Amino acid sequence: MKISARNQLKGTIVEITKGETTAHVRLDVGGTIVTSAITNAAVDDLKLAVGQPAYAVVKASDVMIAID
Repeated sequence: MKISARNQLKGTIVEITKGETTAHVRLDVGGTIVTSAITNAAVDDLKLAVGQPAYAVVKASDVMIAID
């Protein structure tokens, strides 16, 4: 599959927590955890599982930078 989004972060699924309709999928990307909120149906359709390699794909109109 090809995708136009430039921000593709490859990692490993470390946790999937299903709620009533939405699941939180935690992805370890080089030691940093990225969390995605997707539907339970998407988790099932993609057959996502802990330990599986996956990509976090970020498509946003704005990305802000902050400092302390």
